[in-house]
Amino acid sequence: VLVGRAMGKLQSKFSIHTTKYRADGFMGEVGPARAAPQHSPTHSDAITSVAALKPDLCVSGAGDKSVAVCSWRCGAVLQRFTGHQREVTKVTSAPDSSRVFSASRDKTAMMWELHGTPGPSQRFAAHDLVVTGLAVSPDASQLCTGSRDNTVCKWDTETGQCLRRVITFRNLVTHLCWVPGEPYVIQTSEDKTVRLWDLRQLEVAHTFPAKQHIQTCCDVSPDGRLCLSTSSGTAGEGCEATLWDLRQTRSHVCEYKGHFQTTTSGVFLPWGPALAPSIATASLDSTVKVWDRDSAGRA
Repeated sequence: VLVGRAMGKLQSKFSIHTTKYRADGFMGEVGPARAAPQHSPTHSDAITSVAALKPDLCVSGAGDKSVAVCSWRCGAVLQRFTGHQREVTKVTSAPDSSRVFSASRDKTAMMWELHGTPGPSQRFAAHDLVVTGLAVSPDASQLCTGSRDNTVCKWDTETGQCLRRVITFRNLVTHLCWVPGEPYVIQTSEDKTVRLWDLRQLEVAHTFPAKQHIQTCCDVSPDGRLCLSTSSGTAGEGCEATLWDLRQTRSHVCEYKGHFQTTTSGVFLPWGPALAPSIATASLDSTVKVWDRDSAGRA
């Protein structure tokens, strides 16, 4: 009996496993559970946007009107920026740059300096409604903003000057993304289209065929050859992500279908010799799905 009790305790001690979920619904045990570290909340209100800053740092914006730089390794808030009058809608940063950018419902975008003062080093104000799109050039010298007021603006980050402002009928901007190594920006809109902007003159270089639903977000592959956009929808109607070719063909490549509510975000995942090219999508249906990029199948 004592041996049985001891074995029972031993088995119960080592029978705790984590569970791994896959997009196809498969669930399997992968090993002993490890409690996730818990840290103090970064913001006092809902976080609306997050972006990578450096390998161990991220930047976030929230409904509390602040922008925070955090270390995900230790969970510490390293710097907090304040100055917006309303909710922060988007945050971004250029690779290897000490500058952080944010957009807000207060109709402005702002630039912040890492290790600088808590206040903005530059303020960009030319929109009439909430700023919903934000993209910065790789050298952080130029900024592109978009808004629900149907406008896209190009800025000089050194002077804060608006270099050009373009109004496009019904172009309620939802997201902006810079094409790596090119003077182009991808933009999604509530008019269900994806646009490619040439930033040299701030003009539309190409408009992809309109989708059936609002395009909510976009991302560009690291090599600048492909673009991903995500769609609104409900009950499985719409809710897809679409892969577009940014080269001369500039055509629709494939769709990723499987979400049941609006697909709010999509990103290209890092890949290498041991990893097939993949993308990840997030949805209001409370799921994140990882897909094989080239076959549109779930990874």
